[in-house]
Amino acid sequence: MPRIVERVMGVLGHGVRVEVLPYESAAVPTRLHVSAERAHREGDDPRGYPHPLNVFLTWDDEEIERLMGVGGEARFLRYLDAMAAKLDAWQGARDVDLATRSQAEPAVLFGGLDFEA
Repeated sequence: MPRIVERVMGVLGHGVRVEVLPYESAAVPTRLHVSAERAHREGDDPRGYPHPLNVFLTWDDEEIERLMGVGGEARFLRYLDAMAAKLDAWQGARDVDLATRSQAEPAVLFGGLDFEA
């Protein structure tokens, strides 16, 4: 998880908070919480969505177990390298705008993620 945090922060840049929320139960697994205040650009018309960035990411348990097997480290490194493209794809799927640090809903969950690059 620390390597994912580092990569997400590197991709999203200044002003974004990324924290690991610990496992609470089977219904509330370990999550990565990505949040930020809405970005306001001086002189621009308001853009983006009404809510500030508040995204939660969870990964499928079986996917995590697969990382512990043969080839898991190489697979994980490919996943980290693809993180920028993944974040871009996820935002379009759920009305999240990373550039303006905004989203359509108060909270967004990207759950059951895999480690495919």
